[in-house]
Amino acid sequence: VQLQASGGGLVKAGGSLSLSCAFSGGTFSNYVMGWFRQAPGNEREFVAAISRSGIGGIAYGNPAVGRFDLSRDNAKSIMFLQMNNLQPGDTAVYYCVAGDGIYYSPEDYSIWGQGTQVTVSS
Repeated sequence: VQLQASGGGLVKAGGSLSLSCAFSGGTFSNYVMGWFRQAPGNEREFVAAISRSGIGGIAYGNPAVGRFDLSRDNAKSIMFLQMNNLQPGDTAVYYCVAGDGIYYSPEDYSIWGQGTQVTVSS
């Protein structure tokens, strides 16, 4: 299985970005999908995760609640993270992950993408 994250970039505070994670090498609908982020000097932080079907089972970390929207398209093997009202504190490398359940610890996910940089200027 391989994950390819994209969509990062530079945005001003209050702006929006949409990240994508393309999945290949397996059956997408067999996996729970999610995002973590890591800012310089910080540990990896849970952002959000979505169940295999994408219906009902979505968990958001504190930074994402009320601002981020996670979705997936099982027909196209892709996951989306819509990020709104971005703030400088959201600056980090964002990693997509795949696993067998919705977990909040990075150690519980065995499949990681390469990461995409999100930078929010004030």
